[in-house]
Amino acid sequence: MRIGITGHSNLAADCLDLVRQALADALAPYADSGLVGVSCLARGADQLFAEAVLEAGGSLEVVLPSADYRETKVKPEEREQFDRLLVRSAWVRYMSHLSAGRQAYEDANEAVIGSVDRLFAVWDGRPAAGRGGTADAVAAARARGVPVDVIWPEGARRE
Repeated sequence: MRIGITGHSNLAADCLDLVRQALADALAPYADSGLVGVSCLARGADQLFAEAVLEAGGSLEVVLPSADYRETKVKPEEREQFDRLLVRSAWVRYMSHLSAGRQAYEDANEAVIGSVDRLFAVWDGRPAAGRGGTADAVAAARARGVPVDVIWPEGARRE
């Protein structure tokens, strides 16, 4: 089973454990069955998902939106965690963008959605703030017929 992730990067710090547990629970039926998680490794939902996939015994595939993603979009204080997940991934794909931006994020979303059997969405149900956001990824997956599991536990919130 190949499962992708889309979700908010600005989850409130005091609800990370709630989301982490909800992701672990959602992945539990797929553990030990060839689980592959596909993530862009953005902070928040993407990284929580990547951790949960690895903890469930699955393998991790990473889709990075651009060649400069780590240097320009991952904050210095968050790079160690990003790198820790990146080196544990079985496969890394870079989109054909030199610089991160809306088109790069849209293309990365498309690459994730196009390569999975199911999409998990850590999403509060609100519309996207701009192109390439969580709501857009959910809409794109649904339009393609990819099943979407919305994961938003009671008490979850964005900053």
